[in-house]
Amino acid sequence: MKKILEIYRYTFAYRGLALLVIFCNLIYVIFNLISLALFIPFLEILFVKVEEVAILPINEGGFFNYFKYNAELFNYKMHTFAQSDPEKALLIAVLSIGISFFLKNFFRYGAIWFQSQLRMTVVRDVRDRLFEKAMKLPISYYTDERKGDLMARMQSDVGEIENAVISMLELFFREPISIAINLAVLIYLSPELTMFSLILLPFTALIIVVIGKSLKRTAKQGQEQMGTLYSAMDEGLGGIRIIKAFNAISQVLKSFKHENLKHQRLITKAFRKRDLSQPLNEFIVTIVMLIIVWYGGLLVLNPSAEASMTGPEFLGFILIFSQLTRPISGIAKSVANLNKAGASQDRINEILNADEKIYESESPISIKALTGSIRYKDIYFSYKGENVLKNVSFEIPLGKTTALVGESGSGKSTLADLLPRFYDVQEGGIFFDDVNIKDVSIVDLRDQIGIVSQESILFNTTVRENIAFGSPDASEEEIIRAAKIANAHNFIIELENGYDTNIGERGNKLSGGQKQRVSIARAVLKNPPILILDEATSALDTESEKLVQDALEKLMENRTSLVIAHRLSTIKKADNIIVLSKGEIMEQGTHDALMENKGIYHKLSSMQGINA
Repeated sequence: MKKILEIYRYTFAYRGLALLVIFCNLIYVIFNLISLALFIPFLEILFVKVEEVAILPINEGGFFNYFKYNAELFNYKMHTFAQSDPEKALLIAVLSIGISFFLKNFFRYGAIWFQSQLRMTVVRDVRDRLFEKAMKLPISYYTDERKGDLMARMQSDVGEIENAVISMLELFFREPISIAINLAVLIYLSPELTMFSLILLPFTALIIVVIGKSLKRTAKQGQEQMGTLYSAMDEGLGGIRIIKAFNAISQVLKSFKHENLKHQRLITKAFRKRDLSQPLNEFIVTIVMLIIVWYGGLLVLNPSAEASMTGPEFLGFILIFSQLTRPISGIAKSVANLNKAGASQDRINEILNADEKIYESESPISIKALTGSIRYKDIYFSYKGENVLKNVSFEIPLGKTTALVGESGSGKSTLADLLPRFYDVQEGGIFFDDVNIKDVSIVDLRDQIGIVSQESILFNTTVRENIAFGSPDASEEEIIRAAKIANAHNFIIELENGYDTNIGERGNKLSGGQKQRVSIARAVLKNPPILILDEATSALDTESEKLVQDALEKLMENRTSLVIAHRLSTIKKADNIIVLSKGEIMEQGTHDALMENKGIYHKLSSMQGINA
């Protein structure tokens, strides 16, 4: 029930559209009934003698009597009219049925017209919320979760919510009304036959419940497997170069086909369970109808004072009762869709309710440019129970460069990620001047920081848009100036369309050095007072490294910089070099002081051929 309430809230966030769908469906139901009820006077004109005098009905007042009175009045007029001109009466009956069918289908299409907008508006909103949440989740979330699984929730799970929106409207605002109106007419035609038929219908509800519970379990398994499948696709397409290089196509295909087969079996199972309810329900209703035809036929053939029906009334009853199977089948289908959507809603809520971990202070402090220093004080940080940083303290003075060195896994990148609050410390604090960064506005804090990482993160747009990323109002002159400082202008103007050249997914149309220089140009344009360089030259060849290092040195001028270094030759000019090992500071100082100390830094430098 909770899941249905959530889907209800999604739907009625757009109350106007939802009400229009309900209104059109209601009018459709009414005209659907009228178009069938009109067959009774039509059949009477054709097959019943009209010599006997019809009795003019009396309006007894009341809401329900109003409809009964109008139905009887129409029959009376048709009866009397048929006595004087039966052919004209037949024409009127045919035209009335035709107009009713037209209005029925007109309002049915009206419902479809409005619900198509409603369902896609709801899908848009849910997908917006999911993507917004994904942008706010901490970096650690993406370490634990598969990107493909998140994409599956945004695509296939949200698609189930789309189906559920329509199913919910039909389940609560169309099918019950249709059943109630049809039952009212059936009771009017023959209370005895209607009560007899209702005794036989509850078997259908039992089938719906049993199949629905089983369907929800299978649907959830299928959606989870879709996430695994998306991850396999993403890894396969993203790693195509390595897959081909290692002749691992057959290995990757085998793994993908295994996951795809598993998904196919689960989804096939879910479809079979969902689709079973409707034919099984229709079969049971058919059996019920055959029993009713038998019992109703007895009432026509053997009328009594308590219970009797004319032939046209009986045929009208059967026509209307046959329409009762459609909303009952519709309920079965809607319940199946809602059960399937319930599993998807669970998976969507896992994302929407995920702990963001990085919280804005209730009264965030606005900060301007750094005036003193950045201080890491008694920092402790652990990940999955393992200590990554232990009692780390150091200071980065205004305008100075601090470099972090050490073996892989020593905590260098973690220290850098703590500054823009990609993660938060468990103990200790990081201070911007004298203000703990946890008390600072996250937007203000990140506005102060520019990042150039080892992996150049570029987007599938133009060079211009990549450089101006985060600074959409930058002028042409500012973009070109940033590119020149980053030693990128010369190669950019040689591209096919210059600054308007699309660089492809992840910038794959550019070389590694070109991508890195575009990333540096982006940081230059932002003009941040604080700079984080995370092994920005480690993946480049010698020529590219020289160009990039020159660009970085220009970028670092008069900035407060935190540099993570793999090649120690790039940090010889740093004001302070911190040597880390297993999350602890082992030594720190200038390049010359550390070389004289003959410690870990000296050993690392010697391994890289640096002797002074």
